[in-house]
Amino acid sequence: MISTISKRLGVALATVFGASIFAFILLRKVPGDPARAIAGDTATDDTIAALRKSMGLDDNLLVQYGNYMGSLLRGDFGFSYSTGNSVGNLLAQRLPATIELGLLSVLIAIAAAVLAASVAVYSRRRWPDRFLRVASSLAMGSPPFWIALLALLVLSIQLGIFPGPEGRLSPGTLRPPNITGMFTVDAVLAGQWGTFANAAWHLILPATIVALGPFAFLSRLYRNQLRGTLRETFVTVAQSHGLRRFPVYTRHVAPHGLLSLLPAASLLFADLLAGSLLVEKVFGWPGIGSMTADAIIQKDFAVVQAVLLLAAILYVVVSLVADLIMTAADPRTRVGAR
Repeated sequence: MISTISKRLGVALATVFGASIFAFILLRKVPGDPARAIAGDTATDDTIAALRKSMGLDDNLLVQYGNYMGSLLRGDFGFSYSTGNSVGNLLAQRLPATIELGLLSVLIAIAAAVLAASVAVYSRRRWPDRFLRVASSLAMGSPPFWIALLALLVLSIQLGIFPGPEGRLSPGTLRPPNITGMFTVDAVLAGQWGTFANAAWHLILPATIVALGPFAFLSRLYRNQLRGTLRETFVTVAQSHGLRRFPVYTRHVAPHGLLSLLPAASLLFADLLAGSLLVEKVFGWPGIGSMTADAIIQKDFAVVQAVLLLAAILYVVVSLVADLIMTAADPRTRVGAR
């Protein structure tokens, strides 16, 4: 077990290191001068040259990367020239909103996928099964930002069921104390139930849209897992002993496939950071996604680098935790790891 953890920690560190190199080189190859983008078109050449020097852009790539890694090891993510704030402060302000959105999206995706796949497999070759296949194909093939715009137009502007692009709370709503940064959690901890209801109202629609892609993937995965489990010997034996189909399904077949969702759902949580980028922008959600979209437009290298590195760290940490849980829960993985 210890050797398995050590190996996976080594792979995790190598992945984060590789991601830092990839993000650094990729952003330096993007067309355009970030110094000119920050200074503006009216800036003089001397002003731009001074700004490039202060940003370290005149150094060679190896020196720039060394300075970048040195700053990271000191806990310094750099300075955002477009906002006039440190990147660390921006991440601390924006990350809780994205985590709140991502957590609810994952919960919605898992719950909907388990329910839909269970109904589809239990009623195989009937209309629920066909409906799931069509719905998952549409959810997987539709751009999230397009669905977000359509949902905002119909459900918010025309029908008024959900709020418009107001962010996380309606104007005039009492903000909860900053405990975790997640408004729904902080409102519950503070006993502000009106604030909780308002924050949840703003959260449901964007979280549901972000969850569509993961739902399509997880529902197909769970459906295939259930269909494979139904062909297992223990299911045939249970039914041959007179057990009814529904109890066999709910007590044995459905739980048997849930373990397969854990690694997939954990990896999707990190992917939601990318999936929420344009959805956050559409709904005015002040999270990492909307901040990244603005930083890309303004060529704010420090912010984009930090977000890419953060996504890699999230991906590695969540997948590592999922692997450890799988190793503890399933003895077969421990045998295979030796």
